[in-house]
Amino acid sequence: MEKIWLKNYSKNTPPHIDVNQYSNILDILDESVKTYSKRASYSCMGKELSYSQLDKNSDHFASFLQNDLGLKKGDKIAIQIPNTLAYPVVLFGALKAGLIIVSTNPLYTEREMEHQFNDSGATTLVILENFAHKLEVVLPDTPIKNVIVTRLGDFLGTPKGAVVNFAVKYIKKLVPAYNLPNTYMLSSALKSGSAKSFTRPNITHDDTAFLQYTGGTTGVSKGAELTHKNLIANMLQVYEWIKDKLEPGKEVIVTPLPLYHIFSLSVNALCFLKIGATNLLITNPRDIKGFIKILKKNYFSAMSGVNTLYNALMNHEDFASLDFSNLKASIAGGMALQTSVALRWKEITQSLIVEGYGLTEASPVVCINPLDGTDRVGTIGLPISSTEIMIADENGNALPVGQEGEICVRGPQIMRGYWKRPEETAKTFFGDWLRTGDVAIMDNDGFCKIVDRMKDMILVSGFNVYPNEVEEVASSHDEIIECAAVGVKDEHSGEVVKLFVVLKPGSTLNQKSIREYCKQQLVAYKVPKTVEIRDELPKSNVGKILRRHLRES
Repeated sequence: MEKIWLKNYSKNTPPHIDVNQYSNILDILDESVKTYSKRASYSCMGKELSYSQLDKNSDHFASFLQNDLGLKKGDKIAIQIPNTLAYPVVLFGALKAGLIIVSTNPLYTEREMEHQFNDSGATTLVILENFAHKLEVVLPDTPIKNVIVTRLGDFLGTPKGAVVNFAVKYIKKLVPAYNLPNTYMLSSALKSGSAKSFTRPNITHDDTAFLQYTGGTTGVSKGAELTHKNLIANMLQVYEWIKDKLEPGKEVIVTPLPLYHIFSLSVNALCFLKIGATNLLITNPRDIKGFIKILKKNYFSAMSGVNTLYNALMNHEDFASLDFSNLKASIAGGMALQTSVALRWKEITQSLIVEGYGLTEASPVVCINPLDGTDRVGTIGLPISSTEIMIADENGNALPVGQEGEICVRGPQIMRGYWKRPEETAKTFFGDWLRTGDVAIMDNDGFCKIVDRMKDMILVSGFNVYPNEVEEVASSHDEIIECAAVGVKDEHSGEVVKLFVVLKPGSTLNQKSIREYCKQQLVAYKVPKTVEIRDELPKSNVGKILRRHLRES
């Protein structure tokens, strides 16, 4: 019963993978550097970084971490920068030094930064100078001892890099003043590291590579502990899916999703690394006009993104004028792909956009639609290599085909657990089956469709928002008696947060002032889009606020 998709759809069952091909993630980089040394590994703002240059610069960064900072294997380093050429240098340099990467959203508020740094135990941070002023506020209350600052112009060369840095800081005024003593500039760190050699530690499958923060299926933000084996497995699984469609050493994948997001990290940065592809980094994908301008200037053959991004691109008047003759496939994940978007994309670009499904705890890819034209719009496709899917009841028992239940997954890409949270980890598994918290239905051919979410998680443009966190911030206002956050449909971002509040008598708060209060403590996508003030909130007979009733009201 639990392997029904294997029995009924064997003709499309992908081959199993051998995770022992590589001992660690760095073996993938070594292989690609040797094979594609002169080819561009990353491209951003008109500047390319070849595979050999990526290797050399990441060596220098690893040397700096070991020799100047004295970091050892297993120490944790947080990376809080957007998609720039600095990201892969820092990423692979830290891995070469044997460090554990703590992926951090650059747009986090001070409160969110403090929580993540303290929970992870990160002692080193690489941060874009545009956000350094927020770090100044929380630094004394975190374990961060070493701060490395990078600028948008790093790696852009002379004089372009200097011009970009000057314009960003003094013309556009995008760098608020900050005071962080005893910090290092990334450029200086690389120079210092270049003067010394480093020793790559012995890194195995069982070593943790990333603490990837997520709310999981319940609770506050916590770190999913992803090992080198987990990421190698997902890289090989995605590779099996794309290898017949894409050509090694000739592909360019557009990378608008931030590399700190597990989707972009695993699929773009790692899997496409294996085939010698170039990642065309988009630093600010919200600037649709600028995004399209970049696409107009560059060759591209693949792309990854979320439904809202694809929709926004197509709604811009300049998009249809792009040259799509080299575009072989586009991958949609992070949120549901709308049928109208998929059909319109195919009409405009004459190429497939295929939907997949995954979650941070699975490194992340679990299912994806085939690239051979047999995809089924509206479904998340079929399980990838060496991955099993079970539709289960509340007790973890497999359900028949066609019956709704919780989608559960097992395979080599499944996380070790939540960092320092054994009780939360236990709740997330039925034995060795990862509980996703999503309700799905499977058809006779093994294709799955997500029906609903078991929990109250809100999905805004592919990012998880947890009502408890929003409610905790809002309820901290002394004029708010109680509140409840729910997700409501939105044509641009899939869902947005709606907050219901009950105010103290005589309160002068209104929708605008409540939203402004939340903005001070929440990253933008978590801030309530709308606020509704009520006299009371619906509750169960034990006093629990009924969010379901609010969503339906």
